[in-house]
Parts: sequence; C-alpha cells; structure tokens
Amino acid sequence: MVAFQGDVSEHVLAMERALGGGGSAVEVRRAGIVPRCNGIVLPGGESTTIAKHLARTGVGDEIRAAARSGVPLMATCAGLIVISQEIVEETRFLPLGLLDVRVVRNAFGSQSESFEANLQVEGFNSPYRAVFIRAPAIVGWDAEVDVLSRIEEIAVAVRGENVMGLAFHPELTGDLRFHEIFLDMI
Repeated sequence: MVAFQGDVSEHVLAMERALGGGGSAVEVRRAGIVPRCNGIVLPGGESTTIAKHLARTGVGDEIRAAARSGVPLMATCAGLIVISQEIVEETRFLPLGLLDVRVVRNAFGSQSESFEANLQVEGFNSPYRAVFIRAPAIVGWDAEVDVLSRIEEIAVAVRGENVMGLAFHPELTGDLRFHEIFLDMI
C-alpha cells in the first residue's frame, strides 16, 4: 500500500478484511519495499502530490518496474491518474504510463459535487455502490483494456492485464468486491 497521501488507513483496513488473516498489508513510504510486495495499491489523494513523492523517493520507478514485470496493481481515484498513459489537461507531472487509458482529472466536479452511484460491474451479480470524490473519468482506452463499469459513456473501472484502475474509492464502502478482485490477481 503506497502510503504517501490519501485514504491509506481505509485501504489497509479494507485489504486486511479482504485478506481475512491470510496475509498482510504493508505501508510503503520509502524505496526498497515495493520489490518485495506481491501486489501494490496506489490510493487516492491529490495526484500531483502523490506523483512528486513517488519521484522524490524512487518508489515510482519501483512501481513501474514491478507492474511491468507482472505484479498486480490497483489504483484508485488520484492513483488512477498517476498510473494512466495520458492526462487530458496539462499537469505538473508525467504519469507512470502503466495503464493505457486517457483520463480527465476532477471530471465529475469539485469536492462539494462528490456523489455515490450504483454501478453495474462486469462479473458482479448485484450493483456496486461507489463513492466518487473529485473523481477522474476515463475518456479513452486501448482495445486491450477491459471496461468493467461505466457511467454513461465514461469508464469508471477498467482492467488491463495485471493493472486495475478505479475512478472511485472502494475503501470507503463495506463492499470488498474490488479488493477481492485485486487479491485474486495476485
């Protein structure tokens, strides 16, 4: 669990519940830990701040190497922005390019326009109640990226081989289905 900023403790708790005692979630705050991880979670927060910490500490290079070697990666909200191939508007950082998607930051509005929505998700037998906070939107993707869920024409959950990107915050619900998908990827 990359632990520079965002809903780190919430993700740790959700992952520990999903693990059911069959593993542990480790908080990554410095280089040298990612190469020993079986999976990586990059939580939400503020994408520019996260990207700066990743670059400053060298953890970004470790994540890039791990994901490119097949280690599963789940990125949520701002984490999705950081791992994307392209960010539509100008930013102060280059994304890691680990998921071949094009994203728009804060696509659904400001903090005050945060919302919850019931999503139809490929493979789920009931709707998933998702929490969107200053959420990005996935507005373009490569043919090899599977869209798991949409709001109208905008993708909000995608998966490309070993990398899953979510525009919302699964750690803020009691529904562990996305954490379980991630664990199944490991």
